[in-house]
Amino acid sequence: MEVSVYNIKGEDTGKKVTLKEGVFGIEPNDHVIYLDVKQHLANKRQGTAKSKERSELSGSTRKLGRQKGGGGARRGDINSPLLVGGARVFGPKPRDYEFKLNKKEKALARKSALSYKIQQEAITVVEDFTFDAPKTKEFLALAKNLNVAGKKLLVVLPENNENIYLSARNVQKASVTTVSELNTYKVLDAAHLVVLESTVTALNNF
Repeated sequence: MEVSVYNIKGEDTGKKVTLKEGVFGIEPNDHVIYLDVKQHLANKRQGTAKSKERSELSGSTRKLGRQKGGGGARRGDINSPLLVGGARVFGPKPRDYEFKLNKKEKALARKSALSYKIQQEAITVVEDFTFDAPKTKEFLALAKNLNVAGKKLLVVLPENNENIYLSARNVQKASVTTVSELNTYKVLDAAHLVVLESTVTALNNF
């Protein structure tokens, strides 16, 4: 499929770029998208939650009440989970939340996410540009010219560009990434993608 290329003023340059059908025109697979996003969020978890179980609490082991006749549960010592300040039953322990996902599944998830964005007309291809210096004002003007101001915006660059990154850093709902760091979560998290023209070749090889 072909899409128009715009300049930073929001004007159609008359140029077209081809988006590969095998990347941007597939039938999205919701299940692999779910798995990829789940893995991304799981890998970010610290997994350091910890509560003390009965054997780990310091406290007297004296039995507080008789075995029978008290009219309630057999609660044992002061560390019993039945009492305030007692232990927790089956509480969290430090663990690793990471899990494996095949490369082909991750690739399919990225393609599915990009296909959804094309269906929603939420991808704009822009001529390659840069800023002479970090200027938030110039980035805001770019967003306004492309009619994406106020939206959750993701700018996809072919490689790191510090001036563009710093210009977008103070803009709410805007973020900048490189094509090598693009993943399913970032694509879905953004309401609109602004893709530089030289980035399209790399995306077509996803």
